[in-house]
Amino acid sequence: MTETLLAESDAAFESYLAVRHRLPAARFGTDWTTASSLAEVAAPFDLVLLDAYGVLNVGETPIAGAAACIAALRQAGKAVMVVSNSAGYPKRRMMDRYRRLGFDFAPDEVATSREALLAHLAQAAPRRWGLMLGSADGTEGLGGIDACFLAEDRAIYDAVDGFLLIGSEGWTETRQAMLEASLRQRPRPVCVGNPDIVAPREDGLSREPGFFAHRLIDATGMSVRFFGKPFPEIFDLALARCADPPAPERVLMVGDTLHTDILGGRAMGFATALVTDHGSLAKLDAAEAIRRSEIVPDFVIGGI
Repeated sequence: MTETLLAESDAAFESYLAVRHRLPAARFGTDWTTASSLAEVAAPFDLVLLDAYGVLNVGETPIAGAAACIAALRQAGKAVMVVSNSAGYPKRRMMDRYRRLGFDFAPDEVATSREALLAHLAQAAPRRWGLMLGSADGTEGLGGIDACFLAEDRAIYDAVDGFLLIGSEGWTETRQAMLEASLRQRPRPVCVGNPDIVAPREDGLSREPGFFAHRLIDATGMSVRFFGKPFPEIFDLALARCADPPAPERVLMVGDTLHTDILGGRAMGFATALVTDHGSLAKLDAAEAIRRSEIVPDFVIGGI
């Protein structure tokens, strides 16, 4: 990792520490078990939930051995599901991507923060929403909600009834400033379809909707509703897709981020495994990160 990427990782971790008070509460043990791989710790669990970025892939590159590990888990009788905060594109594209990377998940084996957000909106009063989201796919996969894309026209920000922060591709400082100014002038609901602050890519860490959402809170003092890890709705969605949902202690959440995967899993009562070879803590001191965050996984593993 270059000095620049190391600095990015350090800054991202500091950002998560700064917003810990906005994240769910959870209880943790005082120590963890170290293992080289997921295979060494998976035996007691019936359902294995896997983060995607930093666990299965880094950007558009699959992590070596990940597909074989999933096959082995299934062979051992484990149910396997992806629980992902990747919300910036439709489920169809996500499934195509997994196939291209060598994974064979069925659509019901992939629960996303976008789906958790849409489940909430389906039960909420109709609104005209302004979207933080790349427009390449149009409104495909957005459940028919009444929405328009936010770009450079301030009038659109002022006209909508609320905001959905789903994907940050193409988001700019100008757009962020218009969003904050519009909400100061007239507060309205804000829902965040991806609470991640950053995500690991081949060339570094990308800023995700959670980054801009927390900036918005800091700038305006507004309340914001988050959907996705570490918040419970995405885990509830995953469990609802199980024919016979296991007891929480029989579920293992595997991820690379303490403040999303590990915190979210423990808040649900799941066991957790922190992956350190890839993703947000790669090349950082995992033990020091655990100490500073006070978020303690049950297992620390190199990779899956």
